[in-house]
Amino acid sequence: MATYEYRCRQDGSFDVTLPIGTASPTVRCPRCGAPAGRLFSAARLARTPAALREAIDRAERSAERPDVVGRVPGGRPARRSTNPAHARLPRW
Repeated sequence: MATYEYRCRQDGSFDVTLPIGTASPTVRCPRCGAPAGRLFSAARLARTPAALREAIDRAERSAERPDVVGRVPGGRPARRSTNPAHARLPRW
């Protein structure tokens, strides 16, 4: 669904929510019933939270230049398993 903006000559601007691509050039004003023309306006963008914006930026940067990781994040050393079957697994 998309929100389209229309302007009535008598009552001013109002919004209509319709499926994308189905907006007509004119609709009836919900207040007076007169024909209202469609306005072409800027997209309504919400402000992205800082943490989400940083995560998106980091993901975009890593697509071209991936970060090299030298250790597991968090600082805790990995525990060694005592299961003998795990000893045959490859180490990296």
